[in-house]
Amino acid sequence: MFRFLSDENFNGDIVRGLLLREPNLDLLRVQDVGLRNAEDPDIVSWAVSNSRIILTHDRATMPDFFYANMAQGIQMPGMFVVNDRTSTRQIIDEILLITQCSEPKDWENLVLYLPL
Repeated sequence: MFRFLSDENFNGDIVRGLLLREPNLDLLRVQDVGLRNAEDPDIVSWAVSNSRIILTHDRATMPDFFYANMAQGIQMPGMFVVNDRTSTRQIIDEILLITQCSEPKDWENLVLYLPL
């Protein structure tokens, strides 16, 4: 089962759309777990500790923290970096397609840039 954590500034319309289309999707927001205003390394660490793939729009810094952890030998659950200029519907469709056609382990130690 996929387990996601959306970054603080991740598009709320995408989160709502994902949960409307797939009510059983295990998706938490950083705000839900007490990480509002947390630094990126803390968010990445929490995602690692809780085996959650990160959903983010932050292509500038989040992948760097992801790769820094990997360089230290930390097994990463995955990260989906979503282009915030892509339509909400397309991103929802692509994330749901990924959850239907793959397994979470397929994304370990990978940063995926969406849209595909």
